[in-house]
Amino acid sequence: MARTYAVTGSASGIGATTARILTERGERVIGIDLKNADVEADLSTAEGRADAAARVIELTGGTIDGVIACAGISAPIPKTISVNYFGVTELLTALLPALAKSEAPRAAVVSSMASLQSNSSELVEAALDGDEQKALSIAADLAEQGPQVGYLVYPSSKRALSRWVRRQSVTPEWAGAGIPLNAVAPGTVITPMTADLLRTPEGAAMVDKNVPMPLNSHQPPESIANLLIWLTGMENTHLAGQVIYDDGGADASLRGDDIWSWNDKA
Repeated sequence: MARTYAVTGSASGIGATTARILTERGERVIGIDLKNADVEADLSTAEGRADAAARVIELTGGTIDGVIACAGISAPIPKTISVNYFGVTELLTALLPALAKSEAPRAAVVSSMASLQSNSSELVEAALDGDEQKALSIAADLAEQGPQVGYLVYPSSKRALSRWVRRQSVTPEWAGAGIPLNAVAPGTVITPMTADLLRTPEGAAMVDKNVPMPLNSHQPPESIANLLIWLTGMENTHLAGQVIYDDGGADASLRGDDIWSWNDKA
């Protein structure tokens, strides 16, 4: 029996690829994007998120089997925190009652390798506190200092999102309701968002310095889409709260084997 999915960012990049593969497999997909989607909505605003959730619930009859949140931007502007964090977390929360009605509900979001990069702890905490106005103010201060400092908004948004997934995944509302919630953190994906940067040798070298990918180098969007689909499929019964670095070995290259040290005695 076909499953019903809501996919954000469905008009381009990873979201479009995910929606296409799901549709080819016979699943029903409700795409959400600014334009060229079943539900056209601006996820950078609270009103847009609420409208998107209401429309999805209306189109699905109130039951959703999977939500895959791919929509995101990387610009050094305040809007990035609104789209990448609040546009994901508020939409998922609004769709939670519809997910809970499914016999096998699942949810997955797109984080980023950037979540491991330098960030603004103040901005991350404001996001996790649910204070969008404060987060926008902090992001605006960063953006005013130029694009190099303004870029911090992007890794901060992805760090906050990854931490939100970790926190929420084990709560009564998610794990307690039998809903696996996970994140995928891609390496360098070949999409319209990265095309200009990868077009020149200098741009590609800069990217590879920050995100080294010894396994197969830059990845097609299908490599992320297929993992998102598995995470939101019926086969995933116990994977929860994970930020999976589907990144050609970038995480292992940068962090090595120090990920267990949190529980080591001083």
